[in-house]
Amino acid sequence: MKNIKNKLKKAKRIVVKIGTNTLSTKDGKMALSRIYGFIEDIAELKNQGKEVIIVTSGAVGFGAKKLNISKPETIETKQACAAIGQAKLMHFYEDAFDKFNITVAQVLLTEDDFDYRNRYLSLKSALNELLSFNVIPIINQNDTVSVYKSKQTLKSSFGDNDKLSSLVMSGLSADVLVILTDVDGLYDDDPRENKDAKLIHVIEEITPEIEALGFDASNGGRGGMKTKIEAAQVATHSGGYAVIANGSLPNIVKRVFSDEEIGTTFLPSTNLNEKRRWIAYATSLSGALVINEGALSALKKNASLLPIGIIDVKNDFEKDDVVTILLENGEEVARGMVNYSSEDCKKLIGKHSDEIEKLIGHKNYDAIITRDNIIMT
Repeated sequence: MKNIKNKLKKAKRIVVKIGTNTLSTKDGKMALSRIYGFIEDIAELKNQGKEVIIVTSGAVGFGAKKLNISKPETIETKQACAAIGQAKLMHFYEDAFDKFNITVAQVLLTEDDFDYRNRYLSLKSALNELLSFNVIPIINQNDTVSVYKSKQTLKSSFGDNDKLSSLVMSGLSADVLVILTDVDGLYDDDPRENKDAKLIHVIEEITPEIEALGFDASNGGRGGMKTKIEAAQVATHSGGYAVIANGSLPNIVKRVFSDEEIGTTFLPSTNLNEKRRWIAYATSLSGALVINEGALSALKKNASLLPIGIIDVKNDFEKDDVVTILLENGEEVARGMVNYSSEDCKKLIGKHSDEIEKLIGHKNYDAIITRDNIIMT
């Protein structure tokens, strides 16, 4: 554990995700002393020369409190609450950090900012530029508009701020993702039901057994431990650490980067390159290609996906969209960025590459997905 703590202390770029229940009191008001504690700790990290990015929840909850709504029941009410609460939330952060002479910037994101690669790269550039000016980006999902998507997808890139924080961490190649929540970390059983459940301090690998320890969110939140484990998986597959810790504990951010054994730390596993990280995690899945066993064998040998290996095409997608690659039984084996639209792919099912131009009138690639744009799952 000492070696792990030393690595955390040396982290240069840190993403801190603060959950709704961590920001709020039981009656839905801002937990002012607690939030000021986070801000003090983060200011101290900044004084140590570290770069910090905050992913915050709370807009919907604070807006609902302002409108005297116990729980928004419709999408439209939720949007209204988000619009009201976000202004209040950002004003608080700006005022609090200003006392430490720290400049902050509001960044509101939707899934489209990740789905389209040009927008994703533009977002990365903007965040890196803010960090170069010694600014703390304060990021939230734009709940006022994010329920609307410009295209239909089979699977969304994110639906909560746990996943959003991990995508930000991955996209910026941060060293550590700290997720502050209302529990001490990951337990070997649900501590709400089993008082003998034990806290797991270090996770070396996220196995199916670890994934099974995820449980639903508590009142007020949207994620739960399941989404936090998923976020940790993105972080560790991006070559970084992830820490889940109890945000209600005093000086928790400082303590995560001290010698104290606190929370649950997930260790880095693989380190995918930037483009493969985007394909694997950051974009929604627009459609699906169903492949045969021969194509699967070729993919396992780091080959491209050729049209002859495809047996079905699902959903509509365009060139350069990311799709899931499935076996006939529905099992996902890979994801990749396609060189041809779904309309073209349907005409190429089971065909040889030398037939592509004759069948669709043009030919940019021999492969439906080239090997550099495939990530095995």
